[in-house]
Amino acid sequence: MSVDIHCNNKALLQPLRHALYDFEPERVRAALQNAFHPNGEIVLAYPFENVGGPIDLLNNVLMPLYQAMPDLERRDTIVMAGESLLGANWVGCAGYYTGTFAAPWLDIPPTGHQVSMRFHEFYRVEDNRIVEMQALWDIPELMMQAGAWPMAPSLGREWHVPGPAKQDGLVAGTHDDERTAASRKLVSDMLAALGNFAEGGVEAMRLEDYWHPRFSWYGPSGIGTARGIAGFRNWHQIPFLNAMPDRVGSIGKGHLFADGDFVGFTAWPGMRMTISDNGWLGIAPANQKITMRSLDFWRCENGLIRENWVLVDILDVYHQLGVDVFARLREFNKARRLPTEQTQ
Repeated sequence: MSVDIHCNNKALLQPLRHALYDFEPERVRAALQNAFHPNGEIVLAYPFENVGGPIDLLNNVLMPLYQAMPDLERRDTIVMAGESLLGANWVGCAGYYTGTFAAPWLDIPPTGHQVSMRFHEFYRVEDNRIVEMQALWDIPELMMQAGAWPMAPSLGREWHVPGPAKQDGLVAGTHDDERTAASRKLVSDMLAALGNFAEGGVEAMRLEDYWHPRFSWYGPSGIGTARGIAGFRNWHQIPFLNAMPDRVGSIGKGHLFADGDFVGFTAWPGMRMTISDNGWLGIAPANQKITMRSLDFWRCENGLIRENWVLVDILDVYHQLGVDVFARLREFNKARRLPTEQTQ
């Protein structure tokens, strides 16, 4: 297989990415039809779930978002591609959708101001067509910007998560096999070491061997960003492991792929666990078993991981626990008046 297949796969996505940058419905429709196999499988974050085909994605997901943000714009900060250890070819994209939040979307009240919503989108390509898309959109981020987040506050920093520090996330040029292999091994070894917690606690994970001292972990809204190993442990890892010590990952069963200094991973779902103690997202321990979807990106630098972008389907977690976040959001915002009502 030619190494240029990954450049070709990134090129396949380019017309769609450009169409979503200057969103115009018919142009987006044509780009979706050209890029996707007619029977391609599309799965998104809760509440969208199994979307159907590319035109369903347009009609049922993208168009309602466009109607809420008439100047909708997509901005990519990471575009990378590679072959996973399971032999599948993926393109991974990260960035955010932005625009003026002018009308309600998913019952989230509009702000009348520019907003942003992070995305991680993975595309599996066969024979120059997308046959599978997995996407997580940080819908809670939009709730927070609207002042409408109805759940527990984040422990980490909530902000506009940046793209790669070196502004090199749009990976171009031919596939660098040597750098790609080194990055993939570094992240694979780190993920394997995380599994040592059950035997030796956090020390056995040896994070110092894999993560840069100035490491940044960009978690989803509801968890937030953490800086350095201490920040990661305080604002995410300790509450997470305390609440779900039996968590089991999908390393070896998920798709880990790399492109130069960048690595992506998906398993959908990527973890299984039991909420057996408290401390995570304010969720009461009821010994409920859940799965967790996440789509992850890492950037490696000089043999260590410098940045890690993580999106977790937080709303799906609450849904599995029987908590209807959207119903709570509607109750929470009953007293609010829409901007259009304020001008009448």
